[in-house]
Amino acid sequence: MATAPAILTMEQYLRTSYSPDVDFVDGELKERNVGEKDHGRMQLMVAAWFMEREASLSLEAIPEQRMLISPDRARICDVAIMRQDVPDEQVPTIPPFICIEIMSPEDRLSRSIKVLEDYRTMGVNQIWLIDPQERLAYTFGKGGLKQQEDLVLRAADGKIAMDVNEMFAKLDKKKNKENV
Repeated sequence: MATAPAILTMEQYLRTSYSPDVDFVDGELKERNVGEKDHGRMQLMVAAWFMEREASLSLEAIPEQRMLISPDRARICDVAIMRQDVPDEQVPTIPPFICIEIMSPEDRLSRSIKVLEDYRTMGVNQIWLIDPQERLAYTFGKGGLKQQEDLVLRAADGKIAMDVNEMFAKLDKKKNKENV
């Protein structure tokens, strides 16, 4: 006879470190796909792009950020973009300005959409998804997932336009050097 999974409380989850870190959904730990090189490089490039613009945009890029979605859900955002004028919380309850997820080869779009929906439930208005394997970029909102044909992710306020083409080119350049 199978036993039911142990149900944790949010407090227990937040007091515990996991390696790699895991999401917390309805009392259960949910593994995330991480560790692939293209995922890590893309995450680093996205965070670096925002870090270069922190002062001018009054934003802060935070990779691998645990966030409280609801009393029974916590997600780890690949790159959370926080406004600098919001209260400083170790585990944010205030929605980030932008949540950015990077797909790993094992990720399924259906699972990614569930994560993006949680960010929307939290109140995040700008949600981006980048797929480095397929060289695709999406925005996510009330209308669902929308592919960005030009691979430029734009904030609704018009002040941010991150060209993912440049990041994909860096991944390709590195791979081309390795294959020579």
